[in-house]
Amino acid sequence: MRISTNTLYEQGVARISEVQSGLAKTQQQLATGRRILTPADDPIAAARALEVAQSQAVNAQFAINRQTAVGSLNAVENTLTGVTSMLQDARVIAINAGNATLTDEERGYLATELRGRFDGLLALANTTDGTGNYLFSGYQVTKQPFVQTLPGVVQYMADQGQRQLQVDSARQMAISDSGQRVFQGGNQDIFKTLNDLITLLETPGTATLSTGLATATGAIDKALDNVLTVRASVGSRLKELDALDSTGQDRDLQYSQVLSQLQDLDYAQAISQLSQQQVTLEAAQKSFLKTSGLSLFNFL
Repeated sequence: MRISTNTLYEQGVARISEVQSGLAKTQQQLATGRRILTPADDPIAAARALEVAQSQAVNAQFAINRQTAVGSLNAVENTLTGVTSMLQDARVIAINAGNATLTDEERGYLATELRGRFDGLLALANTTDGTGNYLFSGYQVTKQPFVQTLPGVVQYMADQGQRQLQVDSARQMAISDSGQRVFQGGNQDIFKTLNDLITLLETPGTATLSTGLATATGAIDKALDNVLTVRASVGSRLKELDALDSTGQDRDLQYSQVLSQLQDLDYAQAISQLSQQQVTLEAAQKSFLKTSGLSLFNFL
């Protein structure tokens, strides 16, 4: 069988190209640190790596959502801390007003002080977050929840919704509480309670002072209990978010480990393969040069 010169050239070039291609691939693997450069390198592992990477991305989004939830709930908690403090102040004022030695004028001073607490509570009820959205307006975040329609008369203008956020694959969490639940919940309107107490203290020589003060103190206690109940719920959600964060971090680590096993390069094996490919390429090149130089004239 006779082998033509063209055939020798074609075979030689093909062999050199094959070795060069393998060498280039190994060099690229070493440069990227990845065993799989294209899905064709390992279709099963590539498909599995894509699936794990997508799951890791979803897990990362849940982590971002939890950060948003923590920020929102911390803002609610900080505001409710202020509400609690003002209600406690109002309770102290109500108790002090029961002092029999106080004159009508002195009780008027207490009413003025209480009016300041009223205005402070109204401001807290209309607190906004860092983006200008109202904390206690339900779903209507751009609508001011509480409006003083008449002196001492406050109406809730928003809805009862609780904004929800997906914080894990199987967990949606409320990141807000409606203002009506907080400030008018438990059948106790904080603003009406304080306004009634202010009116009582501003009325000189009232015969029903003791009864009115007892009623006001009881109403403030109920309002406090309601606010503390909401705060307990917020605290419980914040604690759950901490636990979900810990679980999410563990899950992210697991995803990274699986991806490493599927994609990462065995450097020792790759370096050994690179050396072998370089030797093979050099041998192929030398062999091609010798073969391509053969001619019948060399034997004449």
